[in-house]
Amino acid sequence: MGSIDRQGSTPQLLNRLRMRQIALILAIREHRTLRGAAAHLGLSQPAATKMLHELEDALNIRLFQRVGRGLQLNDAGERVTAYFEDLRGSMEALNRELGELRQGSAGRLAVGSIMAASPGRLTQALLDMKRDHPLLSIEVAVDTSDRLLAQLREGLIEVMVGRITDEHLDEYVFRPIDDESLVIVVALGHPLLAQGERQPRLSLANLRDFGWVLQPLGSPMRTLIDQEFRTLGLALPRGLIETGSMLTTINLVRGSSMLAVLPTAVASAYVEHEMLGVLSYRLRRPLEAYGSIVHRNRPLSAIALQFQALLHRG
Repeated sequence: MGSIDRQGSTPQLLNRLRMRQIALILAIREHRTLRGAAAHLGLSQPAATKMLHELEDALNIRLFQRVGRGLQLNDAGERVTAYFEDLRGSMEALNRELGELRQGSAGRLAVGSIMAASPGRLTQALLDMKRDHPLLSIEVAVDTSDRLLAQLREGLIEVMVGRITDEHLDEYVFRPIDDESLVIVVALGHPLLAQGERQPRLSLANLRDFGWVLQPLGSPMRTLIDQEFRTLGLALPRGLIETGSMLTTINLVRGSSMLAVLPTAVASAYVEHEMLGVLSYRLRRPLEAYGSIVHRNRPLSAIALQFQALLHRG
């Protein structure tokens, strides 16, 4: 391989890179073998090998190390792949927007949101968008922040409403919207509701022996709950049901003696309609503020910019 000096400037690097090479390294990461990546892209293995060597030569650095019969990304490969995934997400967003323009439609908006934002900011922003653009097609994904970030990186959504961790601050732009408090909910008639009336300060140890429905590992809400148990020196309850679906969580709680943690904004509507009860136990920490999140290096469409502005209008 040549020296860094020979490699030259960014324009020269762009001239040497090909989209097929980018597709190859992403396929190798997914399939773990050059043979599998080549088959996925419809290439012969010798052609894929040559293309990989040309890519490493263009970047002037090795990207993989062999592990048995497979390939494993080294540190340089991990960084390069992260940038290439962002590029693929940008191409996905561009392709979607061009497709709408070719069809002569009023446009399409793809957004994602955590459940806590749905009853207020998200719903109002969506209604305002439909008022201004009646023919606009809108797709809304509701999930946990970690899963939505993956969709944002892949270009499947343009704007996300959720939380961001420090490790992603360089990749995305976060604008806070609101804080989020949490409550523990149970079915009406649950014995802990009566106990809470007699003993206003329920302890987490009192609650541990009941079944729990929690969000999956990696979500901010689950992380906070795990920290609550650890702070008090308690192990997590056994036999957890883990789901990112708020609707599934609510249905499970209503039909059993299980407990779950919900955002106050979500739980309030069910409490008001006498569908759930809230325990008197208060978690020691609230969740960090949620807000709008967009990709730092990916331009937003005019429609997405308007939607983001509406989210922050309240």
